[in-house]
Amino acid sequence: KIDVGTPTESEKPRHTFDRIKAILAGHDRILFMKGTHSSPMCGFSKQAIGILDSLNVKYDTFNILANPDIRQAMKDFSNWPTFPQLYVRKQFIGGLDVIKSMVESGSFQAALAL
Repeated sequence: KIDVGTPTESEKPRHTFDRIKAILAGHDRILFMKGTHSSPMCGFSKQAIGILDSLNVKYDTFNILANPDIRQAMKDFSNWPTFPQLYVRKQFIGGLDVIKSMVESGSFQAALAL
């Protein structure tokens, strides 16, 4: 007997991608990170939050440590192996190194307005 709400092993990747798409659709700007805004669990996530907060960016966060399926699928979904990962209006912007580079070049504000 299979629970209708639980995907089978073969359905899991597609189901998880659908969940990621739904999360992205519900948030203009979202940072997939290790930990939470108030309690980041890695230095890279903490730095990303620091940059976004210093620029007064309105954004939401998603704690990938609380959801291993999303954490693993995000790597394939974005084709980016590390976290944090910033999305603006469903478009992948990049990780911490990309965010830093864009801030330094002055292109980050334009990316936030996608």
